[in-house]
Amino acid sequence: MAEHLSQSELDYPFKLLEYLNGFRVSKVIFSACELGVFDLLLNSAEPLSAQTVARELRTSVDGMERLLDALVGIEILEVEVTGGTALYSSTDVASLYLAKGSAKSLHDMIIYQSQTIYPLWRNMADAVREGRNQNQKTFGLPPEDVFQAIYRSEEEMLKFMGLMNSSWVLDGHDVVTAFNLSGFQTIVDLGGCTGALAREMAQAYPSSSVTVFDLPQVVEAAQKHFSQENQAVVFQTGDFFSGEIPAADLYVLARILHDWPDDKCLKLLKKIYDACKPGGGVLLVEAMLFENRRGPVMAQIFSLNMLVQAEGRERAPSDYSHMLHKTGFHNIQVCRTGKSYDSILAIR
Repeated sequence: MAEHLSQSELDYPFKLLEYLNGFRVSKVIFSACELGVFDLLLNSAEPLSAQTVARELRTSVDGMERLLDALVGIEILEVEVTGGTALYSSTDVASLYLAKGSAKSLHDMIIYQSQTIYPLWRNMADAVREGRNQNQKTFGLPPEDVFQAIYRSEEEMLKFMGLMNSSWVLDGHDVVTAFNLSGFQTIVDLGGCTGALAREMAQAYPSSSVTVFDLPQVVEAAQKHFSQENQAVVFQTGDFFSGEIPAADLYVLARILHDWPDDKCLKLLKKIYDACKPGGGVLLVEAMLFENRRGPVMAQIFSLNMLVQAEGRERAPSDYSHMLHKTGFHNIQVCRTGKSYDSILAIR
């Protein structure tokens, strides 16, 4: 923004004010999801008044009217005023991504952002000042055990798993098809959580066998609470840091390395390299920074989130290439998808 400011932006900082109010806009959408606004409108045969929405969702009429108007203002809902009464309806975007029942719903991602990430970000200044996560200050849990905080209860674990599941609804197909992986007959998704990315992999490469490898409690929750319509994906329990990992032609690390500092990343990559046969490989899926430090802004924001919640960071392609080379991998290819997550393929 700084290099391209127009005189009008200097006279009145519209863009800066938009940024300053960004957290309020987020909370408008978060609150509507938590209250069930989008599901109610999606399932209604006709547009609804604020009074009707408030009655159905058991809120105040005044508060709901203000929330609905704000959603119209940010173009998430539509409104028509008929006979002095405002009637609200969903846009296509709200129906597709914000209603819980939609096949592409981001509802679980939004709930996690609202109830876990939002409280953590209140302590961002302390995270920057101290250079460590804020799990202690936010949740009263030790900063050293990241996943003890993330999995601090079954409810919280399911929220996190819902976040991961939603991520691959948006980006899964693009990251698994960034390279032609059909030559890998056995694929293991390490830390594959709900199996959402593995299902995308199995659909794209039906001749390959795909296994999700994750902690026992995660596998149990995935099979109990998340749809497993693709029976080609199997689950196996274990800990990829402390235990053995299954044999495979290709290992997938999707949103795993960004959780950890370099030493733990190198330890895991070396374990994968040792398990690989010649010609085998590893697929990294991460939000990659630009080498010139100018973006993408989403990856830069994600990196701050790793500071406030975990022990790692987002990295540039050269950082991942360095780690891969250091652990023995070669023939490293990078593919930017143009969306939130990118892919790196490296061969043993």
